[in-house]
Amino acid sequence: MMENKRKKGFEYEKKACEFLIKQGLSVIERNFYSKVGEVDIIARDKETIVFVEVKYRKNDDFGRPEESVNKKKIKKIKDTAFIYLQINNLYKSDIRFDVVSILGEEITWLRAAF
Repeated sequence: MMENKRKKGFEYEKKACEFLIKQGLSVIERNFYSKVGEVDIIARDKETIVFVEVKYRKNDDFGRPEESVNKKKIKKIKDTAFIYLQINNLYKSDIRFDVVSILGEEITWLRAAF
C-alpha cells in the first residue's frame, strides 16, 4: 500500500512540475530530503527560490487538498528549506513557499501560501 501511495505521489508531483514549468518556473530539484522533512519541488521563479508542497485528493469529501497543510507540516517544510538554502549557499536568495493543490484533475496554484 505504501509503495502505491508513494508512486501516486510522484505522479502528481510530476504533474505539478509540468504545470509550474508552463507557468514560467524552472524546476531545480524534486523530493529534497533532510533529517527534518521533505520538500516536494524546489523551483526558481525569476530570482526567487520557490519551495512547493504538492497535495492531491481524488475528491473534496474530506476538504480541499491544501487544507491538509497544517502548522506542523509548514514547520517541517520551512526547516527543510533552510537546510537546502544553507547546503547550496543560497541563504541571501528571495524565497517563497507555494502549494500546488490537485483536486481530481483541477490544479490550483497557491503562491506564497505560507
